[in-house]
Amino acid sequence: MSYTKTTLETKGMSTAPPMLEISNLNVYYGESHILRGVDMKVHGGKMVCLIGRNGVGKTTLLKSIMGLLKPRSGLISLAGESITTKMPDQRARLGIGYVPQGRDIIPRLTVKENLILGLEALPKRNKAAAIPDEIFELFPVLKTMLSRMGGDLSGGQQQQLAIARALMGQPRLLVLDEPTEGIQPSIILEIEAAVRRIVAETGISVLLVEQHLHFVRQADWYYAMQKGGIVASGSTSELSNDVIQQFLAV
Repeated sequence: MSYTKTTLETKGMSTAPPMLEISNLNVYYGESHILRGVDMKVHGGKMVCLIGRNGVGKTTLLKSIMGLLKPRSGLISLAGESITTKMPDQRARLGIGYVPQGRDIIPRLTVKENLILGLEALPKRNKAAAIPDEIFELFPVLKTMLSRMGGDLSGGQQQQLAIARALMGQPRLLVLDEPTEGIQPSIILEIEAAVRRIVAETGISVLLVEQHLHFVRQADWYYAMQKGGIVASGSTSELSNDVIQQFLAV
């Protein structure tokens, strides 16, 4: 298993269409219209942050990308291939790694067992595959805890484990839902650095929902949501204080 950018580029990703493209996506809960005509792009090797106050539809959008919610209308494409009607397991095998809000590690499995579980996302699983050194370079603490139960880890360590587990499936797109929620500041900085390194060194694209301003500014691009729609977007280098006050729950 390799995470080098060179390997990704030899697969043609450097000239591919947007890694993720969402067009006029409309999602309902019953008759409640939650996502309203959402358009979004995440280009290869870029980090995009979705911001907005609680309840505006951010998690609904991520669940729709993963196939956990079925849209009423609209299109979702991964590297130019429509995945709108594909099941969640198919999307995972096509290269989407997902870390939901709350992490969802398996508490009664060891750290090693949680990591190996990530291999299920590979199109052809190698049951004898080892955990690559790159995982431990990103998250050194996990190497010292392989035999510990996932439920015995701190919140920050569980978040690192959840991201590492998603990487075991060799995703092309990593989707993170509020990865710093409830985590102490020192671990937030470690997770920020790891995610930025994933993008810079592997070419994996990242889409994350985040409220922590410092983490938001690590992204290349942002989209702001309000009432289920995208109402602003741009380079995070140009993220103004007005936008921050309007869309970030600080």
